[in-house]
Amino acid sequence: MNQRLICASEELVEGGCGVRFTLDRHGLSEPAFAVRFHGRIHAYLNRCAHLPVELDWQPGQFFDHSGLYLICATHGALYAPDSGGCLGGRCNGKGLYPVTVIEDGGQVFVIEEGRESVG
Repeated sequence: MNQRLICASEELVEGGCGVRFTLDRHGLSEPAFAVRFHGRIHAYLNRCAHLPVELDWQPGQFFDHSGLYLICATHGALYAPDSGGCLGGRCNGKGLYPVTVIEDGGQVFVIEEGRESVG
């Protein structure tokens, strides 16, 4: 497992803008994001469970106006920020794909699958 810096902790404000980053999965670079909710950092692939479109309506804008729910700007699906679970709309019970992150020393890191070398 590898950890990679994605942002300073102070960049993630409770219920505010998220931070976009890429996640290396299975040799592919996939869009992902991190947000702060109830004091904790949560991260997910930036992909609606209904159709594979990014959630944010403007870069980093993942929360609805109340700051309580993550929302797909294209379809209006609502997700729980702390679990990624579908709360309503076109997600039809399917949640967001979680990404492992840690907060340490005032910084937020994504944990990625390590690549094993052959030889």
